Amino acid sequence: MTDLAIYDMDKTVTRRPTYTPFLMHVALRTAPWRLLLLPFVAVSLLLYGAKAIDRARLKEINHRLLIGGKVDPARLAPHVESFSRITLQRNLRPGARAAIRRDKEEGRMLVLATASYRFYAEAIGKALGFDHVIGTEAVEDERQRLCARIDGENCYAAAKKRMVDAWLASAAIEPGTIAFYSDHHSDQPMFDMADEPVAVNPDETLRQRARKRGWRIEDWG
Repeated sequence: MTDLAIYDMDKTVTRRPTYTPFLMHVALRTAPWRLLLLPFVAVSLLLYGAKAIDRARLKEINHRLLIGGKVDPARLAPHVESFSRITLQRNLRPGARAAIRRDKEEGRMLVLATASYRFYAEAIGKALGFDHVIGTEAVEDERQRLCARIDGENCYAAAKKRMVDAWLASAAIEPGTIAFYSDHHSDQPMFDMADEPVAVNPDETLRQRARKRGWRIEDWG
């Protein structure tokens, strides 16, 4: 059996979300003219707020607007690496490093499970010492270009647990003790799966839930 430490990324390991900053990072360095499309990004956010589109569709629209419908991963690679470096330098919660170091010293397998696209989250996870990264996948076309469409499910809420379960099954891992860290109440299915649920800088709904259920609440700065 393998003890696991599973971490959410945005606003848990990082202080701020990474998805839109990543798109902006790439747009600025590859096609600055795409910033003229930001009003359409704002419209998509309004549609999402009005529940006319879901999170997955919002992600696909903004991907297409800011980095394009089909992108060669080799062209994207240097910008993934530079964004990863910036994230580690400017957007990491201090307590996240301490928790990752502690779990590694205790012999746990470290897993990053995030709604962000895996094609950039993996660089952040590897730099932090994670053993595996589970994230939203992008469709690849016949030339292996990344398309502005999600392959499978957006790794969020109940879908995150389904994707973690699928990974455990495919990797033939029998979990022992599972610690799970997140800032957001949408991760309830993962908290229910965990033996050691930890609310990290939680939103108010999660804070109240954690207090009621006796979960650890930690401030990672």
